[in-house]
Amino acid sequence: MTEQRFDNVWDALENSPAEAANMKARSDLMIAIREVVEGWQLTQADAARRLGVTQPRLNDLLRGRIDKFSLDALMMLATGAGLTVEWRVGKPAA
Repeated sequence: MTEQRFDNVWDALENSPAEAANMKARSDLMIAIREVVEGWQLTQADAARRLGVTQPRLNDLLRGRIDKFSLDALMMLATGAGLTVEWRVGKPAA
């Protein structure tokens, strides 16, 4: 049996590097948004109103239900939470 090592869990779970990159970006955004929302110390209903979403939608985000959020939706929520999102694009190290 050969041991495999991965840079992150998404590389191990997803079928392609593109899918893994998408999931990594989505999970990073969800964590960042959750940290901001928790820092507000508001009820979920008040935080949801602040973000312009329903309370159940915010609950899905806070509980990490990544399958319910597209990268685009998370970018909009991140902006609504006052976050600045920057992407770095480059070739992998040789």
